[in-house]
Amino acid sequence: MNRTEHAPRSGMKLFFTLPILSWALYDFANTIFSSNINTVFFPFYLDAQIGGSAEMEQVASTFISYANAFASFLLVVFSPLYGVWIDRTGQKKKYIVWLASLSIIGTFLMGIFAVTDMAGEWFNLPINLFFVVIAFVAAKFFFNSSLVFYDTMLSDLGTQREIPLISGFGVAVGYLGTIVGLSVYLFVQEGSPEQAFIPTAVMYLLFSLPLFFFLKDTPAKKRKKEHFLTGYKEIYATFKEMKSYKNTFTFMLSYFFLNDAIATTIAIMAIYATSVVGFSSGQFIILYLGSTIFAVIGSFMFGYITKKTGAKIGVMLVSIILITALTIAALATAQWMFWIAGALIGVALGSMWVTSRTLIIDLTPYEKRGQFFGLFAFSGKVSSIIGPAIYGTITLNLREYGELASRVALSSLIVMAVIGMIMLIKVKQPEPHADA
Repeated sequence: MNRTEHAPRSGMKLFFTLPILSWALYDFANTIFSSNINTVFFPFYLDAQIGGSAEMEQVASTFISYANAFASFLLVVFSPLYGVWIDRTGQKKKYIVWLASLSIIGTFLMGIFAVTDMAGEWFNLPINLFFVVIAFVAAKFFFNSSLVFYDTMLSDLGTQREIPLISGFGVAVGYLGTIVGLSVYLFVQEGSPEQAFIPTAVMYLLFSLPLFFFLKDTPAKKRKKEHFLTGYKEIYATFKEMKSYKNTFTFMLSYFFLNDAIATTIAIMAIYATSVVGFSSGQFIILYLGSTIFAVIGSFMFGYITKKTGAKIGVMLVSIILITALTIAALATAQWMFWIAGALIGVALGSMWVTSRTLIIDLTPYEKRGQFFGLFAFSGKVSSIIGPAIYGTITLNLREYGELASRVALSSLIVMAVIGMIMLIKVKQPEPHADA
């Protein structure tokens, strides 16, 4: 599709064209995976299989944290290659189809392995549990990989003025995916969260099909052949270049620590709420839905706040909300305290990308914006390894202290967020670019 061939579109004429609706429905599909598997039912499964005592619940937290960290590590290793593939071929849909299909298969296998009896144990745990974890790591890695191509596809769907509207539509449809995905809980028996794995894979596939069949790649221009190591060289070169932009570099370090805290919170929220604060699985799902609603409210609210106060103050306010939420969660001794923390975490999660993306735009020269956005994205992927790895190491080494181990581990996220905010203070508020 040539982006300049159509007249300006708005409202329903824009959102409900077949290519854009098909693209947005993939956000719906992959959000079902993200919420059901990554945030809710996989942590519930590990807690049900490994937990049983205060000490073993900490081991379950370690499994969850390390599995997420390893999936992020694989993404960091391979994601620089994806840009080279896009530059070489211009193809995005082809790779989305393959990567999403592998993620769906991994999710389906989680369900198969979870109910398969396998003789023997490893480290006093059932062998099939390890196969479920391996399938999860594969499913999450392929899921995250598909998003690299999916996000890049956005630029082919509309004009420069239309792209923010299309992007917002995709996010809104994705949030609906959270609600629809969690409806499988109605059919899951208490204590058997693995029953959600296969239905999630089916929904993931079903809502991916419109993109698979109705969306086409923009015809590729003649492209020069790039060496497969080009992606890694470009990241290193951009990193060296950014160091001469002190303001931008300082914010990248700040964003690294703030995103570290956020990525880890998403991964461990379910098991912390159930094993430390005493939520049932049903109560947590209601909490998670409420947190999602607050994320939507926060993203809209901070769009206006950032416009009025400037991007740096917007990020600072979100950082304060995040630190407050994590502090309440770490100290929570009653469920009502965690309800407050959950609402604030939702606001922070929904607002961080809105505010930080605006600040990145304000801080970066127009001609280098693509490079620097790429490095910020890569930095976010690296931080998604560090945070869960630290959290899991703390819960493993302090496991004999029971729930105190999780509270100490969660406190490490507060430290990361505070470091990020201190670095943010050093960032000078720039004048917005005329093109912003």
